[in-house]
Amino acid sequence: MSQIINVIIPAFNEEDSIAHVIHEIPDIVSEVIVVSNNSTDNTDCVAQNAGATVLREERKGYGYACLKGMEYIASKDIKPDIVVFLDGDYSDYPSELTYIVSPIIDKDIDFVIGSRVKRLREPGSMTFPQIFGNWLATTLMKVFFRANYTDLGPFRAIKYNKLLALKMVDKTYGWTVEMQLKVLKKRYSYIEVPVQYKKRIGVSKVSGTIKGAIFAGVKILSWIFKYSFR
Repeated sequence: MSQIINVIIPAFNEEDSIAHVIHEIPDIVSEVIVVSNNSTDNTDCVAQNAGATVLREERKGYGYACLKGMEYIASKDIKPDIVVFLDGDYSDYPSELTYIVSPIIDKDIDFVIGSRVKRLREPGSMTFPQIFGNWLATTLMKVFFRANYTDLGPFRAIKYNKLLALKMVDKTYGWTVEMQLKVLKKRYSYIEVPVQYKKRIGVSKVSGTIKGAIFAGVKILSWIFKYSFR
């Protein structure tokens, strides 16, 4: 029995990259949902012309965009079996989605993260704040929760029913780490799959600015310490 797969792509001013991302998503995906997160360029039109379902979320924040996509899925008559989250900046290789969902389909794993391992990363594709932040966050989760995470990679897949049970709430930078922490708390099965990573098109709204990097770091650490005392 084939699995129904939906992809959610949060996008803020990604008119130059979003069509590349959509066109390289494998045909096994039933629907690509692009959530334009208060974009002021032509992201909406480009994504729609590329074949995606386009939603608008005026409240700025990665988590807001992801929650908007989930809200749309919940309104549909036919629900997916798997939801994949993917960035719209073309830094990931969308064709590797098959690797991301394979452990769920073939091995009944609940949650899969695409890990941006060093040997598969294009030089300069991750900034120092990203590399250090990933190391610090995953090290703390290993210390506090005995987790086996190596990355907070945004390219990830999860069973839809398991995603709903997580009751995600973060509206901004803490979305990825909230999901990973709640997966640990729920004792879901999880695995990381090595993925390639390249320089994004355009400038990152988080790691590309000092303010964004600091806010993201504070939010991620606050989630970890919050859960370590529960």
